[in-house]
Amino acid sequence: MSDMTESYRVLLTAGSGEIEEKKSRFIADLKAVESEEEAYAFIESIKKKHYDAKHHCFAFIIGKRSDLERCSDDGEPSGTAGRPILEVLKGAGLTNTVCVVTRYFGGTLLGTGGLTRAYSAASKEAVLNSEIGLMRYGIAYDVEVAYTLVGKLQYIFSGNGIMVKKTDYTDVAKFSVTVPAAVEHTFITAVTDASGGTAVIEKKGNAYYIDDSGSFA
Repeated sequence: MSDMTESYRVLLTAGSGEIEEKKSRFIADLKAVESEEEAYAFIESIKKKHYDAKHHCFAFIIGKRSDLERCSDDGEPSGTAGRPILEVLKGAGLTNTVCVVTRYFGGTLLGTGGLTRAYSAASKEAVLNSEIGLMRYGIAYDVEVAYTLVGKLQYIFSGNGIMVKKTDYTDVAKFSVTVPAAVEHTFITAVTDASGGTAVIEKKGNAYYIDDSGSFA
C-alpha cells in the first residue's frame, strides 16, 4: 500500500493529564503538529509555562507513516521518560503529535521503574482526555442531479460513509463530496443506476478526510 492510500490517526483536540506519585507531579500536554519545528516550538512553550520545573520530557511522531520519531529524557535516567511517552503515542496509533510531560520533583526518588510508570501513566491520561480522529484517503467528486433525485443521492451518501462537503441548488442539485477509496466504484455505479445515467459525475482529485464515525477499522 502506498503512502497516499494509508489511513492514520491524529489529534482532533489537544489534551492534558496529571498524576501524582510520592508527591512528584507529572503533567502531560498533548498537541497536534505538522512538523518537527512545530513540535519543538510547543516543547519550548511548555518549558516557559512550567519554567520552575526541572524536567520537561517529551516525544513526538511526524508523518503519515510515522516517518520521524524523537524523544528525550531531559535529565531523567536514560530510558525512563522519553521512550515511555513515545510508546504511549505509538500504542494510541497517533502521528503528527507531540507530548510533553513536565515533572515537579516531590522530594522522593521513584527509581527507574517508578519513573517509567509515572511518565507512561501521565501520557495515557492526556490521550484519554483528547479527541482522536482517523484520517482516511478519499477521492473528491462533484455530482449534479435533478431535484427529484436528491433523496436517492442522500441515501447513497449515508449508506457508504460519503462526506458531503458542499451543496448548491440552482437549476439542478450539485453535491461536492469526498468518497472513501474503498467504495469509489460502488459510489459511481449506485449514482449512475439511481439516476438512470443522467447524473453528471466529475472527479476532482484526491484528499484525506477526517473519519469521525468512531470506527478505526
